[in-house]
Amino acid sequence: MRLEYPTNIRIVLVPCTGKVDIIHILRSFEKGADGVYVVGCMEGSCQFISGNIRARKRVEQAQEILDKIGVGGGRVQMYNLSAGEGTHFAKFAVEMEEKIRGLGPNPVKNSKKNLAA
Repeated sequence: MRLEYPTNIRIVLVPCTGKVDIIHILRSFEKGADGVYVVGCMEGSCQFISGNIRARKRVEQAQEILDKIGVGGGRVQMYNLSAGEGTHFAKFAVEMEEKIRGLGPNPVKNSKKNLAA
C-alpha cells in the first residue's frame, strides 16, 4: 500500500524525536518552512524512555516563541503514532497542510524577500 500525502512535505528522519531540538524547529522557519510537524512514537512506548516527551516539550516551547515573535505557534504541531499507523501519518500530513494553507505563508520568508528587494 502506497501512502499518499502532500508532495510539498519534506520528511527528516531522526533516530528518536527526542533528538529534535528547538533550534531545529526554529531554523526550519528561518529557512522558509511554512509549518513543521513532529511525529513520534506513542507516549509510554519510546524505546529511549522519554524521547517523545522531550520532543513534545520542545514543540510547545517552539510554539510559544513563534507566538511571541508573530510567526504563529499554530504552525508547529506534535503527533504521536505507532509504526503501523501510516494511514494516520498521511491524514496528519493533509491536516497540517490545510492548516498551514489557511495561515498563509511563513511571515519570516516574506520579510526576507522584502529585505532582498
